[in-house]
Amino acid sequence: MPIYGDGQQVRDWLYVDDHNRGIDLIIRTGRTGETYNIGGNNEQANLSLIHELCALLDARFPASPHAPHQQHITYVADRPGHDRRYAIDNRKICRELGYEPAETFQSGLAKTLDWYLAHPEFWQGDVKLFGVHGGKA
Repeated sequence: MPIYGDGQQVRDWLYVDDHNRGIDLIIRTGRTGETYNIGGNNEQANLSLIHELCALLDARFPASPHAPHQQHITYVADRPGHDRRYAIDNRKICRELGYEPAETFQSGLAKTLDWYLAHPEFWQGDVKLFGVHGGKA
């Protein structure tokens, strides 16, 4: 699992259903012409995400020959111009529309992992996705 640079780049992680709920809320109750940022209130470093993901994999597959999964973390050269932090100020949507994300960082990541484990066709084998067939464009 490659990590760019030191892995301390911070992102605001948002579970997809929380994002969808935010969009629905804006469509139904937002003011025309206004801009609303939908954030997760879940700022985490990329390295924290990968450690959490490894812990989830270890818990779900304790007998895996790949466990502990953290042993597969590798550090690669950082991307040129890689921002140290992306974050969303979602105070306006919270204040004006009553939005709050339902998922924590941990619960959203666990649900995302479980979805991918239940749908291997999205990441495994000779699958046609988004115009890509068998991993080749």
